[in-house]
Amino acid sequence: MAATLRIALAQLNPIVGDIAGNETMVLDALERARAEGAQLAVFPELVLSGYPPEDLLLREHVLRDCRAALERIAARAQGIVAVIGFPERAEDVFNAAAVCADGEVRGIYRKQHLPNYGVFDELRYFQAGDTPAVMEVDGVMVGVTICEDIWQPGPPLTTEALAGAPVIVNLSASPYHAGKGAQRERMIAQRARDSLATIAFCAQVGGQDELVFDGHSFVVDHEGRTVLRAPQFTDGLHVVTVDVEAARAARLRDTRPRQAARSARADVAHLGRFTTQGDTATPAAPCPLPEPLGAEAEVYEALVLGTRDYVEKNGFQRIVIGLSGGIDSTLVALIAVDALGADRVTCVTMPSPYSSSGTRGDAHVLAEQLGVELLELPIESVMRAYDEVLAAPFAGREPDLTEENLQARIRGNLLMALSNKFGWLVLTTGNKSELSVGYSTLYGDSAGGFAVIKDVPKTLVYRLVAERDARADGPLVPATVVTRPPSAELRPDQKDEDSLPAYDVLDRIIEGYVEHDLGRDQLIARGLPAEEIDRVLRLIDLAEYKRRQNPPGIKITPKAFGRDRRMPITNRYRG
Repeated sequence: MAATLRIALAQLNPIVGDIAGNETMVLDALERARAEGAQLAVFPELVLSGYPPEDLLLREHVLRDCRAALERIAARAQGIVAVIGFPERAEDVFNAAAVCADGEVRGIYRKQHLPNYGVFDELRYFQAGDTPAVMEVDGVMVGVTICEDIWQPGPPLTTEALAGAPVIVNLSASPYHAGKGAQRERMIAQRARDSLATIAFCAQVGGQDELVFDGHSFVVDHEGRTVLRAPQFTDGLHVVTVDVEAARAARLRDTRPRQAARSARADVAHLGRFTTQGDTATPAAPCPLPEPLGAEAEVYEALVLGTRDYVEKNGFQRIVIGLSGGIDSTLVALIAVDALGADRVTCVTMPSPYSSSGTRGDAHVLAEQLGVELLELPIESVMRAYDEVLAAPFAGREPDLTEENLQARIRGNLLMALSNKFGWLVLTTGNKSELSVGYSTLYGDSAGGFAVIKDVPKTLVYRLVAERDARADGPLVPATVVTRPPSAELRPDQKDEDSLPAYDVLDRIIEGYVEHDLGRDQLIARGLPAEEIDRVLRLIDLAEYKRRQNPPGIKITPKAFGRDRRMPITNRYRG
């Protein structure tokens, strides 16, 4: 029996529905894996369709096209074994992993645990598999699992390990939220220790609508030690030689699983025995182990990748941002420039009579520092035109929130006019704190095509700006952008805290109520003020209709509005 196995993890960035493009991507990675002497190449979950394909899976022709692409790839799988994620159309539809070797599809494993929580809807589309599966690659037994299979303790991983597999591969498309990568690695390390198996986790990377996939593929040995870790948020092929003999020796010394192992062998499907032309003679080189990014840096890179892929995958050449000189639009501008380059970003400042000289000046300074095009479109004359048109129906009524919202809607109209005329994508600048409580104007500052920071709480906005500014060679963001009290500047001397609790209190209430589904009494028990809880919970509930009309944006918290949190608009339950 072989003492080592050389594995290539293809951390790829597929595009949902681009079956031909995904096929080419897989073939390129397969050729590179073979050139690097890999015996086994592992690809992400549903890599041929992209993840999540959603209702594309209800179309027979999509499933046929995926199978045809798989067969063409299998024909090129010579001298190497490839495990490729695809949607299988059989008696039903399965989330499957095809074992390709010797020029054909030699076996198929079907995902057993179908997630149906949070952003996942797999029970809508797939039938669950029911049989763990192993294969033999150059004398090494390898178990096959797909994503959620390994998040669940027990089978199929444990059954495959008990059946004799010292190596388990896991094909994954695991959506990101802050801290998820480290959580995955710790959890899978524990699974490896429990089963005395090396686990090779191969993950998708890239942005797909509201989701970001961070990659962070890795291999952990039977003692839970990480022996390979791929960088986050970057595609690439990563090759590692794993010590199979060490896991076997550890099992020899641990006699406890012997009784269970006897029955496990009968419960496992054997997908084939394969001989490859992989390099088993060259000594293994040490694999790089890049340190995971820090908390703020990780979130920032997720936002950059999510923005870049949304723009690129949807064919936009340029984006436009309303740059107010405030902290939120500053963060969106920083992300946009890092995602696309300054030459593809236009910022627009739209001062009103209530815009301070400070914010106007900061917008100009930031645009100059970033090297982006800046347009200035004053809106005072447009405001007067609205006042004249509405003078008769508004006669006898004092100016109020209506006039404030008109300013935001004028700005939204101007940005959308630029979008229509030039084909630019409008990035909105509202954060999660504002969207939670409805502190935004429908068809105003919410108007646009992509909401970059819609899942970023206000307190995190400040930390992300500080994180990005610290990377610059010199001062990038004007200090007053950070120190100035936040304001919508829609009336004289307006400040956000005139209408809302302090953001540190507000964000704690939002986190508890939205992300953890805590009630009023539980929030009070956390030391939050009852009067502010009552006010904020009411605002969150009332703003549901607004959030339904917001553009998609990037998920970075455990529970984002939209795909994650689904609340009825018509709802009388409070607290």
